[in-house]
Amino acid sequence: MANQPKEIIQALYPPGTEAHEILVAHSRAVARRALGIAANLRHLNPDMAFIEEAALLHDIGIYLTNAPSIGCSGAYPYICHGYLGRQILEERGLSRHARVCERHVGVGLTAHEIRAHQLPLPERDMLPVTLEERIICYADKFFSKKWHRNGKPLEFVSVVKNIERYGPDKVNRFLEWAAQFEGIGQTGPIQAGGGL
Repeated sequence: MANQPKEIIQALYPPGTEAHEILVAHSRAVARRALGIAANLRHLNPDMAFIEEAALLHDIGIYLTNAPSIGCSGAYPYICHGYLGRQILEERGLSRHARVCERHVGVGLTAHEIRAHQLPLPERDMLPVTLEERIICYADKFFSKKWHRNGKPLEFVSVVKNIERYGPDKVNRFLEWAAQFEGIGQTGPIQAGGGL
């Protein structure tokens, strides 16, 4: 599958377009960070090739959303890009990669949250389950779609502040990943919003 992510992206995002430029820059940055994390977790035997491929494809559904600031003029709200990406990749026989698309939004969503907040999503759990899914979801939080304009990932504190608005359970999930993947906060509890 070495060239498949590139071929899929080019088939859906014409090279030279803003959406192509942003998607490729963002996805490469996420892949680099995810692979770096996975390299430090070799004792858990992460699937490195899969992490790279899935990270490159995790946002494949954005072109179907109405997000003009990133060159996308589709009909769906941006939050739908995960499940739309899942559909795109399942149609291509990439069901494992497809699950990454659906499960990386935020730090994952439950069917209860989708129902309670009346989100325009299929009512099912969309939580990262596997190690690879969690690594990609975690790495994704450090790169906005416009990050490449200044070339720097978001700082850890900024990522936590962004997640805080979705509730303490989301922050706790992210902080658990930070401890597991990067050793952040292992000396004691991290207080979101302050003691980082």
